[in-house]
Amino acid sequence: MTLDAAPRTRSGGRAARRALRTATDFTMLPGVRNKLPTCEFLSGAEIERIDAASMDILENVGVVFRDDIALADWRAAGAKVQGERVYFDRGLIRDLMATIPATLTLHARDPEKSVKLGGRDAIFVPMTGAPYLRDLDDVRRNPTLDDLAMFHKLSHMLPALHSSAHHIVEPYDHPISQRHLRITYSSMKHSDKTFMGMTTSPRNAEDVIEMCRILFGSDFIDTHPVVTGNCNGNSPLVWDETMLGAMRAFARANQPVLCSPFVLGGANTPASVAASVAQLNAEALSALAYTQVIRRGAPAIYGHYLSTVSMKSGAPMAGTPEISLMNFMIGQMARFYGVPWRTSNTLGGAKTFDAQAGYESATTLSATLHAGAHYIWHSAGWNEAGMHCSVAKFIVDAEQCAMAHRMAQGVSFDDFDAALAAVRDVGPGGHYLGHPHTQENFQTAFFMPQMFDNNSIEQWQAEGSTEITARALVYARKLLSDYEEPKLDPAKDEELRAFIAKRETDIPASDELNQTF
Repeated sequence: MTLDAAPRTRSGGRAARRALRTATDFTMLPGVRNKLPTCEFLSGAEIERIDAASMDILENVGVVFRDDIALADWRAAGAKVQGERVYFDRGLIRDLMATIPATLTLHARDPEKSVKLGGRDAIFVPMTGAPYLRDLDDVRRNPTLDDLAMFHKLSHMLPALHSSAHHIVEPYDHPISQRHLRITYSSMKHSDKTFMGMTTSPRNAEDVIEMCRILFGSDFIDTHPVVTGNCNGNSPLVWDETMLGAMRAFARANQPVLCSPFVLGGANTPASVAASVAQLNAEALSALAYTQVIRRGAPAIYGHYLSTVSMKSGAPMAGTPEISLMNFMIGQMARFYGVPWRTSNTLGGAKTFDAQAGYESATTLSATLHAGAHYIWHSAGWNEAGMHCSVAKFIVDAEQCAMAHRMAQGVSFDDFDAALAAVRDVGPGGHYLGHPHTQENFQTAFFMPQMFDNNSIEQWQAEGSTEITARALVYARKLLSDYEEPKLDPAKDEELRAFIAKRETDIPASDELNQTF
């Protein structure tokens, strides 16, 4: 062959193998099947002590329900109601809790992406609610509907994320009163994974349910969970009309609600880990029980948001030891009642995607996995105490979730004998890189992160000394350039658009902003 002749290539040769190794796989990972032992550090007596304390709070302190319909419902159910305060007999609470399903399946637009919750089954859900973002240029600014769509597209493509959530960021270029419609449509349009529904008002929740009926069919959603709604309590010991009305909209439609007390440890709970969990547990039980007053057998999820408060500044903190301990305890309490539970993941208080953000997030992720959580929310992007969603952190958090997914599978012994045979073949002083067993298994034996750089410092410097934020943003741009929309059924798409157009005509715009499709 002459020097200028084109080199010959073989099908399946080195170039083909390299291309296969470096090709991006967007296939969603199955839901997490967590084989890790759960952290059960509370004794049986301690679990019963927290349960007894929570029941005492429910019976003798009571919980305020600032909603006339809920108060009437509780009277009819047999609770004692004095003004807005409801006092619960523990037998009533236990009777209602017993009707909550221990497991459920969230059905996605693509049936292959439906996921299970409960028992050993869990899912990773991206963050929501950020009023700012750090964008593809790592600039902190107000988000738009296009930014929200970007995050929904990334959620669709990142394998370890099992949901597109809902308002990952707040779209400021659309009226507040109408945002829930566009947010829900964006979740449905840009991904065919499961998603969340807005609970910012009872009517908004009803709009979400109606859009789900259009997408999935009324008969289907009456017997199949397709969307989750989150209802936050006002700790200490208050549920308001907005959240309770939204809870009714979801539970009546047989859609699961995350009943989530909002804990700022030391500010709206006692300055005590155990007592904070007892109060949180009472708050969660009162709401979980109410879902069963609304509709017996409706799915519901024991929720919470956990942070501790800095006694120096009053600011919420992430990644602290007490948050991990509370996650372990709440996991045990949820298993005691036999209900699925939600926690928050990869939380960071840092202002940029720095080492603080990484440490806080890794600590939280490890705790949620070992606590046996089921609905693992805020799994990508959360930083600055939830004030912004970082594109770079979104990408790296999702890869961390993929690593956690891999760890949760535990150790396989499927090829144990074949691998031991390689020890005999190689013997003392050899290496395994060229052995057939290594060649067959090197791509799957060990997780190989894309976002972490494990090369030598010389190679890292030669390639531009690029740090992880820049690498993640480059990868985000690549993902978005490769994105292919999972097309909605045209008839359903048209019906959804018509519904949105009608509702936007009905709902007064809260400002001058408007946005067309």
